[in-house]
Amino acid sequence: MARGGKAFKAVAKGMAVVASAAAVIERRRRAAMAADPHELAVPVLAEAPDPVPAPRVEPAAAPAPAPAAPVPVAPPGLAREYHPGRPATPAEAVPWGLRVAAESTWRLLLLGGALYVVFYIVDMLRLVAFAVLASLLISALLEPTVSWLRRHGVPRSLAAGGVFLSGLAGIGLVGWFVVWQVSTNLSTVTSKVKDGVDQLRDWLSTGPLHLTQQQINDYADQIGKAITTNTDQITSASLTGAQIAVEVLTAVALAFFTTFFFLYDGSRIWNWALRGLPRHSRFAMAGAGPKAWATLTAYVRGTVCVAFIDAVCIGIGIDLLGVPMAMPLAVIIFLGAFVPLVGALVTGTVAMLIALVTEGPWTALMVLIVLVAVMQIESHILQPLILGRAVRVHPLGVVLGVAAGGIIGGIGGAVVAVPLIAVTNTVITHLRRRNEAGQAVFTALEAAREAARTSAAPAAEGRG
Repeated sequence: MARGGKAFKAVAKGMAVVASAAAVIERRRRAAMAADPHELAVPVLAEAPDPVPAPRVEPAAAPAPAPAAPVPVAPPGLAREYHPGRPATPAEAVPWGLRVAAESTWRLLLLGGALYVVFYIVDMLRLVAFAVLASLLISALLEPTVSWLRRHGVPRSLAAGGVFLSGLAGIGLVGWFVVWQVSTNLSTVTSKVKDGVDQLRDWLSTGPLHLTQQQINDYADQIGKAITTNTDQITSASLTGAQIAVEVLTAVALAFFTTFFFLYDGSRIWNWALRGLPRHSRFAMAGAGPKAWATLTAYVRGTVCVAFIDAVCIGIGIDLLGVPMAMPLAVIIFLGAFVPLVGALVTGTVAMLIALVTEGPWTALMVLIVLVAVMQIESHILQPLILGRAVRVHPLGVVLGVAAGGIIGGIGGAVVAVPLIAVTNTVITHLRRRNEAGQAVFTALEAAREAARTSAAPAAEGRG
């Protein structure tokens, strides 16, 4: 108890010393404020006292009363003990970095909300959106031929119609070739698939699993029962597949219709779109449009070239390995290669699975090695050599764009993601360079005006 009393007394003495020191500091501060007339006085929140009445004297001898000194009043909404060092508003008390971060955040949120609305509208109209995007890609591939024909005197309607019908015939021939090859080799593939299933059953019974024939039959019966019990779900899936087929056919017809008009009247459509922009933005977008179209054209032509080389190399490789249906698989790989860096590898897994079922695991492994080797050649040689100048996008941006496009729009989103990124990059680069050039011209004009004003001043003084 004695020690506790001593500690309490020591703490009390310390607090008294601190309080006395604070009182001394406050007295000195008030004395300094009173001595310095330029220092702001501490405002008083209480009402100003009434002025002291002047003594009664004769009107003739009475001096003029001195005006009462104004009493400073604290700004409204602040605490009763006002201090000059305190910010006038709460916003001024927020650190500058935090204010910048907050304003940047709400602007980013606003931009994200706008993008979400745009993507939501595109998702609602995905049939029209994908048809228009596909027609833009096809038009970018065919439009140089139309321009070449028109420069050589062919009428616009004849050039657009001839190129459009030629492209349509080429697509039809490719489809017919794939169907013909599949139907020709289907019996061979089916027999090899049966042999592969028999080999798998023998491996399950004689391999490390040591399954009996009865267990294998039981598993097969369970799979059959699962298929029988889920007949309704399979039927609904088939109906969904039929609906998807109808939507695909509608999108294809709309894409062909739009492609013809892009080839026939593309410049007028672009001018009509420009008239819908604000007047001060038309000149900037009028210059960005041709550059964006040139980028898209170069991308499509380069992608076709890269996809053709991938399909030829992989097709030759799987044909040498003895995998059936090498030509149809090469066509499938050609179509999948329109998705940069990953498309040919993903579609090439079909060839690997067919090799696994028909020829065995070693052949499938060799097909995988061929796919990886061709993908390395594409990413390190073909892409930089053919598409390097047209599409100045980092490979990481390409991969992330393909992934995001696939998540948002499936296969169609993965196909159009990279050209959209390339065109957007071209437009932004053009607008930034245009703004920099305009700023440079403005700075040069201001410097010329200042130089003219400086040289005119001595001449005026000499004439005076």
